[in-house]
Amino acid sequence: MNSKSIDMTQGPLLKQIIFYTIPIILTGVLQLLFNAADLVVVGQYCGSVSVGAVGATGPVINLITNLFIGFSVGSGVSVAHAIGAGKDDDIHRIVHTSVPLALICGLILTIVGVSGAETILKLMQTPDDTIRLSTIYMQIYFCGIIGSMLYNFGASILRAAGDTRSPLIHLTVAGVVNVLLNLLFVIVFKMDVAGVALATTISQCLSSVLIIRTLMKRTDACKFIPKKMKLYMKPLWKILRIGLPAGIQGSLFSISNVLIQSSINSFGSIAVSGNSAAGNIEGFVYTAMNSVTQSALNFTGQNHGANNFTRVKKTAFISLGFVFTVGAVLGVSSYIFSRPLLSIYIPDSEEAIRYGITRLLYIAVPYCFCGIMDVSTGLLRGLGSSILPMIITVAGVCVFRIVWIYTVFSIPQYHKLETLYISYIISWTMTFTVQIILYAVLFRIKKKKTITA
Repeated sequence: MNSKSIDMTQGPLLKQIIFYTIPIILTGVLQLLFNAADLVVVGQYCGSVSVGAVGATGPVINLITNLFIGFSVGSGVSVAHAIGAGKDDDIHRIVHTSVPLALICGLILTIVGVSGAETILKLMQTPDDTIRLSTIYMQIYFCGIIGSMLYNFGASILRAAGDTRSPLIHLTVAGVVNVLLNLLFVIVFKMDVAGVALATTISQCLSSVLIIRTLMKRTDACKFIPKKMKLYMKPLWKILRIGLPAGIQGSLFSISNVLIQSSINSFGSIAVSGNSAAGNIEGFVYTAMNSVTQSALNFTGQNHGANNFTRVKKTAFISLGFVFTVGAVLGVSSYIFSRPLLSIYIPDSEEAIRYGITRLLYIAVPYCFCGIMDVSTGLLRGLGSSILPMIITVAGVCVFRIVWIYTVFSIPQYHKLETLYISYIISWTMTFTVQIILYAVLFRIKKKKTITA
């Protein structure tokens, strides 16, 4: 085993999960700082309209990229299962299938994102005073999306192997470069949103180079050898079988967010600015919770591969308690300190700040329920089930929110932002309740099959 890796099938579980998760949290925070740095710099030097222009692209970017990022989840789960079962040949094939798959996904995204940016933004009813800047940001961002795909696939493989430190180190370097380039392009070269987009693109490419270099330097079965890249059919099928439902779920999830963003856009550019800033703050809470989800997925995956169902069960209890605590503490804190935090992004609009505070109250405070929902999904995927959690999430989150928009929100007296926000907590609660029940049933089935095998 590589010196930076953790053996998830042995040792004190609570301590391992905590120490494994912390670097993922820090890595996720640094990824968010890419976008946060964009918003802060344009907010300080370009104004609230530019903040809204950058923020309005978030749901669109997620919609387009989530399908392909789901494949990286499939790579991670596949590697975790193979490591737990001790199948080095399978690990080798999965790694050397994942890298060319990442390149193919990145190329497709580049073509779609660059050519379709303006059309998609118009369909979202992006305000006229921001659509030009939003289009420029998206087109430049997608020019570097191959780097983002390589990083996500590489980081997923490393985490499945127990190495969460390397992605953190690489993203730290890329994050520093991103901030410095933001300041250079916006302050010195006066490039506005084009400058922050270019800085993000360069940083993503740098992080991808570093992550591939780390895979090439490994001494175990996860070692990447460029000349051995090949789309091995059996590993590719498993990656797609697990990753495609995860990607579809993420994309459909984003569709509901796109519809909500379109509804927010209808309230004007000031509301968009406030929501964009608040959404960025929420992102820090979400990434901390999502880090626990990744830990739950990989610990469940390795122990499932090793048929160690005692640790699988303990992983579930620890992860659910952990994510609830993290979400509750950070969500409430983000609301308590909402005004000074929002002022960092929006120094020139008190009205936009008020919009942001309202959003944090309704979404960030109960965010822990979203965390439980996501961890439940991770536990199910760790057991090898990806289609059922996709169906449950699509129905409980995506379909429910779309129906909510076209029914409750369309009623004149309820046509306000608070009505949109309430749909979040209802959808989280319904979805995680069903998922936890499904997990309990699936766990018993898997354990019984192992005992009788």
